[in-house]
Amino acid sequence: MGNDYIFFDLELRDRFVQGLSARGLTSSAHDDAMEGFVVALDTDPGDDLLDEIEEMYDALMQEQMLLAEQRSDWGSHQVASLQIARADGSETEVRLPPAVARKLLAHYSVDEARDLVSAIAHSLENPVDGPLCRRDLLKTSPT
Repeated sequence: MGNDYIFFDLELRDRFVQGLSARGLTSSAHDDAMEGFVVALDTDPGDDLLDEIEEMYDALMQEQMLLAEQRSDWGSHQVASLQIARADGSETEVRLPPAVARKLLAHYSVDEARDLVSAIAHSLENPVDGPLCRRDLLKTSPT
């Protein structure tokens, strides 16, 4: 999976980059094509460090959400997406309406939400006709 993170606030982006640097990671930042800023990790941080980075990003997203709620001009810029792996191994982003994403992430971790959306996408890519109750459909993961 790619390790790209989007921000709409320059200070939050800079704090994220500083947090990465403090963990010995390098990153690159560029303007998003639509609006905001994208921070991309230059190397794979490994699972343990990736968990830390996701926690840091989630905390900054909470701050970003509070900032957005205070600014009337940001209301039209609400976006949410999850990056998932398709059945063929390629990666894609699934865009979610903000209200759906908020409800989903209020009850599930990012990884759990990603697993759920991946399972739905896998089912859409590989439809199965016939009865629902079949032993070969009891896999718990789409991969």
